[in-house]
Amino acid sequence: MSEDVFYEKSALGQSLKTLRPLLPFELCLFSENTSGLPNIYNSVIDAAKDDPSILVFLHDDVFICDFLWLRGVLQGLQRFDLLGLVGNKRRLPRQSSWAFVDDKFTWDKKENFSGIIGHGSGIPNYRISAFGEPGQAVKLLDGVFLACQSRTLHKHNIKFDEIFDFHFYDLDICRQVEAKKLKMGTWPISVIHESGGAFGSSAWRDSYAQYLDKWGS
Repeated sequence: MSEDVFYEKSALGQSLKTLRPLLPFELCLFSENTSGLPNIYNSVIDAAKDDPSILVFLHDDVFICDFLWLRGVLQGLQRFDLLGLVGNKRRLPRQSSWAFVDDKFTWDKKENFSGIIGHGSGIPNYRISAFGEPGQAVKLLDGVFLACQSRTLHKHNIKFDEIFDFHFYDLDICRQVEAKKLKMGTWPISVIHESGGAFGSSAWRDSYAQYLDKWGS
């Protein structure tokens, strides 16, 4: 999308246009982007090296419904080093997402989940996916919304791995955070996600193979 179309048509652009006056923030918009998310996310991490910031990595098909969403980010980062909306309290070998235990898309047990997110085309056409109580420590987070302090990433030499494009970058960075013995958790921030993911596509399976090759399980 062009910048104009982003604000006019995208879920994120429409919601940010309304929310921006409430709590100021800097938007790093990559219009008409065709690069993988890790590439553009890392460019923002690099830019924040001499300008410590709270970074929020967010998809453009997300409608933010929470008037005080940035306050929620601030509160969540007082407890966790990497913050998300939904996640899993455990990590299993060969797990294919935060929600599935294998590449056949078998759901994990509900007691292992944390967080709440909406799915649909916006208000009022959405449903609530209540996976579990938010505010809990997790081992894996969904990459639809990730927040952290830039200084945490620089201090521990954590960046998104650019071997991934649009799949598995989230699981990979969670593994990095876990390896550095940092804390991850979910937080109650109300959003509606327009997409359910592209699980099982050829690009997804290629990234899954790369993920397993990198981490071994």
